[in-house]
Amino acid sequence: MGLLDVLDARLGDGLENVLCSHHARRLRRLGWGEVLDGEGAGWFTPRRTVQHGNKVEVLIDGATAFPVVAEAIENAQKYVHIANWHASPDFRLTREPGAPQLRELLSAAAERVPVRVLLWAGPPIPFFEPTRKRAAAAQKAFLECGAVRCELDARERTLHCHHEKIVVVDDVAFVGGLDMTAVEGDRHDSPEHPPRDLGWHDHVARLEGPVVAEVAAHFAARWLEIAGETLPAPVVPPEAGPSSAQLVRTIPERTYGFAPHGDFTLLDSYLRALRSAQSLIYVENQFLWSPEITEVLIEKLRRPPSREFRMVLLLPQKPSNGADTTRGQLGRLIDADSDGRLVAATLVAHGDAPVYVHAKLTIVDDQWLSVGSANLNEHSLFNDTEVNVVTDDASVARMTRLRLWAEHLDADVSGPVDEVVDSVWRPSLEGRSRVMPLPGVSRRAGRLQGPLRGLLVDG
Repeated sequence: MGLLDVLDARLGDGLENVLCSHHARRLRRLGWGEVLDGEGAGWFTPRRTVQHGNKVEVLIDGATAFPVVAEAIENAQKYVHIANWHASPDFRLTREPGAPQLRELLSAAAERVPVRVLLWAGPPIPFFEPTRKRAAAAQKAFLECGAVRCELDARERTLHCHHEKIVVVDDVAFVGGLDMTAVEGDRHDSPEHPPRDLGWHDHVARLEGPVVAEVAAHFAARWLEIAGETLPAPVVPPEAGPSSAQLVRTIPERTYGFAPHGDFTLLDSYLRALRSAQSLIYVENQFLWSPEITEVLIEKLRRPPSREFRMVLLLPQKPSNGADTTRGQLGRLIDADSDGRLVAATLVAHGDAPVYVHAKLTIVDDQWLSVGSANLNEHSLFNDTEVNVVTDDASVARMTRLRLWAEHLDADVSGPVDEVVDSVWRPSLEGRSRVMPLPGVSRRAGRLQGPLRGLLVDG
């Protein structure tokens, strides 16, 4: 390692320590100090209710997920509630001939049931999408659909957004990472990943059972503050399956009256589960910036909890921003991986076209699964509004991993995790396949961008 690399590493460590100390002070001041000060572990945060008797199904990629959402809306009998980062009125949830646009789908539903749509209003200054002009145009188009209600939420923190993606239809809820829009990429990718301009790999959890009332109550709380309308208290649906589930959130302080001190259960949930890992950490995420997260991952690589322990990271080849920051953190993980337990990969389509990994999913030990809208960066864990659903249903976690690994590796992945990582993942990265090693790992100045950005924009 050269002198510049040594200086860069020390500067990076110093800035990250400052950022982490700032986060710890902020959370202590808000009454959330144990999230970062403690060593809490386990599959659930004690700050949110665990709901039992649910059915949790992970829908992989938009071509699979969107038709299921469309069918639910078409068959709505009570109400349709949508909260998205952005939704385009002309977006089609399916690409079948004659498929209706989203505004047409919602307008038809609104003839039978109340339909409410809550979108982010966009940044005050048009530095990034969706601009306020685009958001206002979408609102106007939805309102022209007759009975559809559409509100814009402008209560974001500076340089942050409302990022959650939830849909509640009667007794079914969808929590995931897909917005109903074509802005910045093609959400209609499929597990086959055919070549397209920019296919997005992502997930949506379909939920039935009592946890649906948690999603509905979250929407109702936001809707009351933005639209001024009090919705009826959600009726708790009957038990629908064997899964325990928990809705976890990021809500920055002073954003809403219903959470004046914020809600950081999403961060708490992640840290507890990652600390608990014994055999596997599998991450699919758009970003990997958060030093709070990477410190736990580094500790697992330096002091593996078991001989079988492996870590697999699936990240985009070129994230929409923060590429050097992710690469810098990845470089730290690679440096800590003295025993060869880490695999860092990205996806390509047939024909070697890149697939944009927009996913926000993590599986630990085939016993814990988290899926939703949260990236592993400072925005999602501290400053944007986000919603994930967590389950400790081992069958759901394991089957989801097997489906994803079979999709990515096109091979038998049913064996012991450590053997599959060593004998299937690693050879696949060396040949022509749907997975490739992540290129351009940066251990130099790019790493500093994340801490600097965090210090500049974090309150």
